[in-house]
Amino acid sequence: MYMNTLFIFLQAAPQGGSSLSMWIMIGLIFIVMYFFMIRPQNKQRKELQKFLDGLRKGDKIVTIGGINGVVREVKDTTVIVEVDKDVCITFNKSAIQGPQAGAAPKKEEAKKEEPKKKDEPAKEESK
Repeated sequence: MYMNTLFIFLQAAPQGGSSLSMWIMIGLIFIVMYFFMIRPQNKQRKELQKFLDGLRKGDKIVTIGGINGVVREVKDTTVIVEVDKDVCITFNKSAIQGPQAGAAPKKEEAKKEEPKKKDEPAKEESK
């Protein structure tokens, strides 16, 4: 009986080098968590903050509650959103999830794309 108990303790005892491999595995887990969870969240948060900083009248947005609307007025911490004809709601900027899916690009982006579209038919006609 005594030998069986001693044998069990000897098998359960950590072997040399397993402590180092345990720390390596823990380190690898933290590295994987950083690249798959923390880094993408930080990038997404920065993109949302950039969108909120550039928010202006006429932008189509979606709130975190799923309400779609058009921005009518932008203040320091709040935004007035028109959700239907003559129906406006005031939201905190932190309640905005992002732009509507399929929303038209902003005027600056549209101006950059227009000359490219005009040049394309000219190239096709010269062929």
